[in-house]
Amino acid sequence: MFICQYIIYVKQADFANVKKFLMSFFFAGTTPCAIFLGIALSSIYRDNSPTALITIGLLNACSAGMLIYMALVDLLATEFMGSMLQGSIKLQIKCFAAALLGCTVMSVIAKWA
Repeated sequence: MFICQYIIYVKQADFANVKKFLMSFFFAGTTPCAIFLGIALSSIYRDNSPTALITIGLLNACSAGMLIYMALVDLLATEFMGSMLQGSIKLQIKCFAAALLGCTVMSVIAKWA
């Protein structure tokens, strides 16, 4: 679904055709390049080296930060700013409680992941 949205956004944007092509080319090419890089580096990679552990920790932290940002800004902010929620304080409290409960449950589940 995300790829379809990306294509629609690129087509609707007022960019030159060359820029549209380059953006689509690099968007489609990053995953195969990363797969090739992973295969190439798999022979020299050591799981328990300090450099590998620090790198994995930093990449996980960046990924978690982006996920939290997307969840809070793109998803929840859009849902909570709707006219239905703006008119009812009770409904706002219920929605915030449900979101907090969902975050708590996901955190508990993540302990075993």
